[in-house]
This record gives sequence, C-alpha cells and structure tokens, in this order.
Amino acid sequence: MRCPSCNHLESKVVDSRPTEDGSSIRRRRECLACGHRFTTYERLGDSPLIVIKSDGSSEAYDRNKLFRGLLIACAKRPVPSATLERLIDHIEAELRNRSSNEVKSTELGEMALSQLAEIDDVAYVRFASVYKDFQNIEEFARALEEIK
Repeated sequence: MRCPSCNHLESKVVDSRPTEDGSSIRRRRECLACGHRFTTYERLGDSPLIVIKSDGSSEAYDRNKLFRGLLIACAKRPVPSATLERLIDHIEAELRNRSSNEVKSTELGEMALSQLAEIDDVAYVRFASVYKDFQNIEEFARALEEIK
C-alpha cells in the first residue's frame, strides 16, 4: 500500500477490524519509511456496480466521487468524514444486496439524500441543491419544507 505522505510502497498493519456493517475491513497502517499512519479499507472484490446516468449513459460506480460530493455538502459542518464513510458503506451494502448490479443515478442520489437528512439539515440542502439542480427559489423552498 502506497503511503499518502511519502509514496513509499511498504507499510505495516498496526490495527485491523471489521466495519460496523461487516462489509469491509478497516486497517490502520504505518509507513516503514516515514512513520506516517493512515487508514485503508479492504472490500470483497465482486462484480462492479454500474450507475445509469440521466442521459442514459452508464459508468462504473465510483465511491470516491460520491464521497467528494458528500464532503462538499458537509463543508464547514460538524460531520466527521468517518460518518460519511459509514453512510457510503450503508448505501453500498444495500446496493450489493440487490439482484441487479445497476443503479440509476437518481436512485443513488435519493439514497444519499435520505441518509444525509438524518445527519445534517444544512448538508442535506446543499447536496439536494446540486443533485436536484434547483432552477428557482420555489424548488429550493420545497426542499426546505421536506426536512421540517
């Protein structure tokens, strides 16, 4: 595993434990060159999830893309990144328990929104404003009403 600090290729595992939902293993690692500690997640390698976009095209599901979107929505909010990791773990577990490996982008967005609503109202509205592409203030006001 490459160190995010110095790019050295060798590290040792300091701690290892399953995530709450049991879908992956969380490993704390220490770089053998610089001593920097970092976290990695090991997941079962199964068939990739495919996201069907609104224009009909498809692309491979990218966990980091979803994480970045949620992180932007939670900017300057008291939401730890570990909470977002658990949110994504929950979504992925739900998707992998289905019979199909395809999910519509709208459905993926709704799944993220429903969980984000339970975590932080401001982050919910931020994510919804991008995801739902509000065109006017009325649409924004409706989203605010949904979380009351």
